[in-house]
Order: sequence, then structure tokens, then C-alpha cells
Amino acid sequence: MHPTNENIKGKIGVLTVSDTRTKETDKSGKIIRDLMEEAGHEVVAYDIVEDDLKELQSLLKKWLDRDSLHAIILSGGTGFSPRDVTYEAVSGLLEKEMEGFGELFRMLSYDEIGAKAMFSRAVGGSANEKAVFALPGSSNAVRLGVNELIIPILPHFIEEIQKK
Repeated sequence: MHPTNENIKGKIGVLTVSDTRTKETDKSGKIIRDLMEEAGHEVVAYDIVEDDLKELQSLLKKWLDRDSLHAIILSGGTGFSPRDVTYEAVSGLLEKEMEGFGELFRMLSYDEIGAKAMFSRAVGGSANEKAVFALPGSSNAVRLGVNELIIPILPHFIEEIQKK
């Protein structure tokens, strides 16, 4: 980490994509919020949205327009079922995709779940000077993605995408 960015702490939005979870039953959303706060970041937005492409993109666009956010972390909807639309919603809004994010996530997941890791369409990148990451909805997946990939690079990512 660069000495100039190691103390950067982000304002984070956490968005769970699910037709069944509520704020009371959203374990993965809670894990993301807790891990980000433990790392010194501030969670300033949290919501749950159904697996609906238009609804998800509409909410994401609103969050991307918020000056109060540095990063958005989504969980859920990254698989291959007909209702899984998170990848399409997120990738359609990214200005720059961080291809290594999905690749590394699947590589690390392979150690835990084997070839089923290929079913994850985790994606990351930037849009409107914000870091955006989409993770699968399982508790293990969000722990892995947040601890191993997001927390270690987030200060540097925030600094990079805000350069003029």
C-alpha cells in the first residue's frame, strides 16, 4: 500500500440483491457491514433490492450519483438462475471493469468449493468515481471477497479513481 493512501477510509454502500431476504435475515449484508466497519470504513447506506434488472439499475444509478459514497458492495444475484441479474446490472454501469477481481475471486473460491467456483459472476470496477463490487450472496463468499480482495485494495482504489 502506498504511504499516501493507507489511511484513506471510505464511505460504503451495501446493497443486497434478493427476492427473499429482509433486513432481519440478511446475514451476508450484515457480514459486509461489520467487516467494513472493523476495517475502519463507514457504512453510510444499506438496502435490499429484488432480483429485478430495472429496479436494481435504478437504485445503483441513484447511489452512483451520491457524493457521500466512495464504494458500493453488492451481494447476491451473481449466479446463473434466470433471476440472477446483478452481473448484468453492474457491468452495464461500470466505466472500467477490474477484470482481476472476478478472476481472483473465482481462484480463491476454487480452494473452498472446487469447480463450482466457475458459477460465480463476481465483478468489480469503477463508475462515477466510485468503486463497485458484486459478490455472490453466501456468507462464505462475502467473507472471502471482503477480507481477501476488497479491504486490502480499497484505500488505493478510492485514491486512484478520485484523481483528476
